[in-house]
Amino acid sequence: MSDMITADLVDLDLSADTKEAAARALARRMVTLGRVTDLEGFLADVAAREAQMPTGLDGGIGIPHCRSEHVTEPTLAFGRSAAGIDFGAPDGPADLIFLIAAPAGADDAHLTILSSLARQLMNAEFTDALRSAGDATGAAALIRGDAPAADTGDAGASAGAGAGGASEGAKSAVGASVGASADSVAASGAASADAATGSSSGEGERPFRIVAVTSCPTGIAHTYMAAESLENAGREAGVELVVETQGSAGFTRLDPAVIAAADGVIFAHDVPVRDKDRFAGKPTVDVGVKAGINRPAELIGEVRGKAARGEVTGAPGTGSTPVERAGTAGDSYGTKLRKWLMTGVSYMVPFVAAGGLLIALGFAIGGYQINEAKPVMEHFDWGQVDSWGALLFQIGGVAFGFLIPVLAGYIAYGMADRPGLVPGFVGGMISVNIAAGFLGGLVAGLLAGAVVLGIQRIKIPPVMRGIMPVVVIPLVSSIVVGFLMFIVIGKPIAEAQKAMTDWLNGLSGTNAILLGVLLGLMMCFDLGGPVNKVAYAFATAGIAVQDPSDSAMKVMAAVMAAGMVPPLGMALATTVRKKLFTTTERENGKAAWILGASFISEGAIPFAAADPLRVIPASMAGGAVTGALTMAFGSTLRAPHGGIWVTFLIGKPFLYLLAIAIGTAITAGLVIVLKGLRKTAPDGAATGSDESAAAPAAQAKQPVAA
Repeated sequence: MSDMITADLVDLDLSADTKEAAARALARRMVTLGRVTDLEGFLADVAAREAQMPTGLDGGIGIPHCRSEHVTEPTLAFGRSAAGIDFGAPDGPADLIFLIAAPAGADDAHLTILSSLARQLMNAEFTDALRSAGDATGAAALIRGDAPAADTGDAGASAGAGAGGASEGAKSAVGASVGASADSVAASGAASADAATGSSSGEGERPFRIVAVTSCPTGIAHTYMAAESLENAGREAGVELVVETQGSAGFTRLDPAVIAAADGVIFAHDVPVRDKDRFAGKPTVDVGVKAGINRPAELIGEVRGKAARGEVTGAPGTGSTPVERAGTAGDSYGTKLRKWLMTGVSYMVPFVAAGGLLIALGFAIGGYQINEAKPVMEHFDWGQVDSWGALLFQIGGVAFGFLIPVLAGYIAYGMADRPGLVPGFVGGMISVNIAAGFLGGLVAGLLAGAVVLGIQRIKIPPVMRGIMPVVVIPLVSSIVVGFLMFIVIGKPIAEAQKAMTDWLNGLSGTNAILLGVLLGLMMCFDLGGPVNKVAYAFATAGIAVQDPSDSAMKVMAAVMAAGMVPPLGMALATTVRKKLFTTTERENGKAAWILGASFISEGAIPFAAADPLRVIPASMAGGAVTGALTMAFGSTLRAPHGGIWVTFLIGKPFLYLLAIAIGTAITAGLVIVLKGLRKTAPDGAATGSDESAAAPAAQAKQPVAA
């Protein structure tokens, strides 16, 4: 692996002024050496990873990285910028930029070696030596570990004790990999032995013990940087700290004896911690991975404080919620509320899709009187088409019966984890029984989550902790939620639901068209984001019954039609005026035909991410026209999903398709006009800031960069 970085992959005078330009300059060196096969495709993958979370780190470091199908072998390029480049670090621009490229199928050894660089970046002597390196050959040798810091050039030698003395500290990326692994194993083994014997290796009172887990979306850099930072801070604080790195190369579970002997737990992660229940019952600090890098000493102090106060936040049923584990530390209440609601909606949507399509197929096969058919348990004729239609209709009806309980249950789950499921489902079913509908499910889920969170804040004797999540919390929370739904707020919510349904049924003429415009704008505003989901949830709530009203089916038709427009419009635009789009965008345009036809609005995200000021307004214009036309034409839809593939279930299908075609043409035309107003390069790719902006075009491409 000595050729992972060579002098040809080092630029000590990087002149780029943006992170996109820096990545492009370093990536071109990889292309020249045959390490990257498609420059634009690789940069799109880098940008997609950058869109998940900025890769700037305190200390003047930028570490853009990804796994990509366009990389032939693990490669590292290094650039040094005199002016500094903004990679989103809290302390300002980065002057040391490392571009890490890993193949999509990189094996564990490759990823381990790549991750070792991340650990070395926590070593101030290593970074100081790189800043003083006099030539590309010396810098590459320093990163590989082929030469000590004192030998990296005249500038490095003249740096004095600060850089010259770094010969021991500035180990190689490969060497750090071995050393870090050995240190981790040794620490784990020592802690395991201490746990088994009940003593520590030193004399007197044993040190405070912490186990930690670090992880990041890609699992290459931040995962290991946070681990190194925490381990260093632990040594300085006199704490025994062992880290489990859950990276792309997989992870080795900490010895259960080590976990059992720990006095506290630190989770520094941006993806869910795997097998989190192993750490239950201990004081826990749960933060994003960057907190583990930037303020490890503070985290150690925080977990020690929780232990001193007896705050066992990691006990079963009291840990961070699924939403918080996938979110960003410090989210506002409004952000959390949106995530809680979207958690419930995301779990409900598959029931809506399955149930709605089954009911629609039942109507298609057996006619619109199929809802009056006898139960198939009493009468089913294998050779009769109507019996099969009735079977599909009744299966769909059962699936629909879960909608409100699932919505409520998983809103509560998003708030309070598994203990929220029981009261959430109970509240949701009560909502069904009292005809409180979709609104009742929303309220019941929030109530259930709030009640469980309240119960979890009560200090419980250790002897009762084992029965809390399986007996006490479900029992008490179900009683409270049931009382509130049946006696206190259920009736007002049911009346509000009825009023909304009556209003919807009364829509006609101009009012219906205006609603179509509004829904079209919402569907195209954030292309699958929260606003889009609100409009979709409104539509699916209306048809989430066995016999939806005509108005509810018109709303569903308008929402699905408008949601298809953005990707179809971008696909058409890339076909008509190819020169206005980059190579990557043209490839995304081919996929957008299928995505748009299948009602996957996210197919337009690569274009919106690259050029939001042109793509989003154009999409909203096309979506608004489509929504208005669909409502004006009176098209109806019983299925909550499917795109053109469920055309046979659409009322007035030809007018429906015409509305989509008109909206698609409007979106494509506006995008072409707006993009045509800017200056373009001879090869048709955007120049200047637009060229740089094209890099994020892979945000929805789902690259291999996890």
